[in-house]
Amino acid sequence: MGIIRRANYLFLTWKGDHSPQHVHVYKDSRFILKWDLENGRAMRGRSTRRVLRLIRELREEGSL
Repeated sequence: MGIIRRANYLFLTWKGDHSPQHVHVYKDSRFILKWDLENGRAMRGRSTRRVLRLIRELREEGSL
């Protein structure tokens, strides 16, 4: 499992998890979003510009 904290959000990924590759996003222990990294869309929850920007930054860094 990969855990990344950024801007009061927690980004979780599991190695070997089901397809498509995705990230779970939490804030204050509350589920916010499950984001499909392969297709660039929400699988569950609602995205915000801030969360999408953070996901993009993490991908560019190679963290996701």
